[in-house]
Amino acid sequence: MKFTLSKSLEILERTPTILSTMLSGLSEDWVNCNEGENTWNAKEVVAHLIICDKTNWIPRIKIMLSDNEEKSLLPIDMMAQFEMAKNNQLESLLMEFKSIRGKSISDLRKFNLQKSDFAKTAFHPRIFEVNVQQLITTWVTHDLSHLTQISRTMAKQYKNEVGAFREYFKILM
Repeated sequence: MKFTLSKSLEILERTPTILSTMLSGLSEDWVNCNEGENTWNAKEVVAHLIICDKTNWIPRIKIMLSDNEEKSLLPIDMMAQFEMAKNNQLESLLMEFKSIRGKSISDLRKFNLQKSDFAKTAFHPRIFEVNVQQLITTWVTHDLSHLTQISRTMAKQYKNEVGAFREYFKILM
């Protein structure tokens, strides 16, 4: 599929609702499960998405669209979600994500991006030069990836319970 902002917004706008529908009201066994050492649970993923909306997507697009000659993107804190998840209930994290994502979508629309804006670039510390289009498509893919991660992590909680049916579920591999 070729990039369009409208197609990207279809996913970005739905992610908070999907997460809320998927996770609200679940027992702690579901929301705190992970796939083992150095993996994330659903609460940590939601906290990570909040942090990314606050410090990654819109702040980076602002840098790329700016007239500054020096356009370097700062790395995001890949550990901050653990403290946030530990200190907050899932329901409050889901509400905060819905709020911050709403603001992010509003900000993205306010940029009134033109075709030439999608080619504007900045320097990423690991990837080097990236453009606005790549950042937005990465944002969409990032959301979808974490939705998949949560689903996979939850499905694996019944990995041993499905018995011989396990061979029919790639998600359990």
